[in-house]
Amino acid sequence: MEFKFVLPEDVNADNLKDLLEFEWLIPRKVRHFLRVRKNVQINDKQAMFHQLVKPGDVISLLFESEDYETPTINLGQENQIDVLWEDEHLIIVNKPFGKKTHPNQPDESDTLLNDLATYLKPKNQLPYVVHRLDKETSGAILFAKNPIVLPILGRMLEKKEIHRVYEAQINGSLPKDTMVINKKIGRDRHDRRKRVVDEKSGKTAITHITTQKKDGHLTWVECWLETGRTHQIRVHLASIGKPILGDPLYHSKPTNASRLMLHAKELSLVHPFTKESLTVKATPFLSE
Repeated sequence: MEFKFVLPEDVNADNLKDLLEFEWLIPRKVRHFLRVRKNVQINDKQAMFHQLVKPGDVISLLFESEDYETPTINLGQENQIDVLWEDEHLIIVNKPFGKKTHPNQPDESDTLLNDLATYLKPKNQLPYVVHRLDKETSGAILFAKNPIVLPILGRMLEKKEIHRVYEAQINGSLPKDTMVINKKIGRDRHDRRKRVVDEKSGKTAITHITTQKKDGHLTWVECWLETGRTHQIRVHLASIGKPILGDPLYHSKPTNASRLMLHAKELSLVHPFTKESLTVKATPFLSE
């Protein structure tokens, strides 16, 4: 597995060692193998770890098969994959509603991860889960295509550098057209599938909500998250008496919705290697 990276103008490292350790989060064991095997080059010349790096340098890394564990993923259905954006490191796809993000059991093969593994097989690549969407939720979801970029994306997610915007449909109107719900969320002790507002022992959860469109008694709202708790938007909207239409867990009354009316409409981030600003939209939107 060989990769070449052209360092961007705002590279945040002075030397090769810092670049590999702090910027790209390559594990210590793998860095050791790169060094002793002499599997690192700068501008096509053998590199030393103390060597200075600068914008425009081409960094070449050669990884052996034992450097990273290769996951086993059952193959699924390639025709289920709707690619929104892709390069050699990242792929963003439009997840259909009703499909799980990843398997929970080793023998499963009908999840988005299985389908994506089938799509990537001809390219000799594998998908790695960065974040997830609920089975009932559709829209933009990001996967890593190699284990090199995976920990970097995980750090970006923790630092809130991957921005996700959702839209949902509710009955009636919000109390205010623009509002912030700041209520802690914890597990429901009576139903392991569910989450509840739990100000005593729950985890901090902050959701920003804006009215997007109204049509009679229906309202479409746009949501973005400061935190990423399980079922966060669903729980927060239900907590103010505005559960999402079609929600099988948090809407107590039957609705005419054929599905959970929640869609991850937009995903944006700065590419960890190229520093390109990416904003990817998952159309069609529910409001269209």
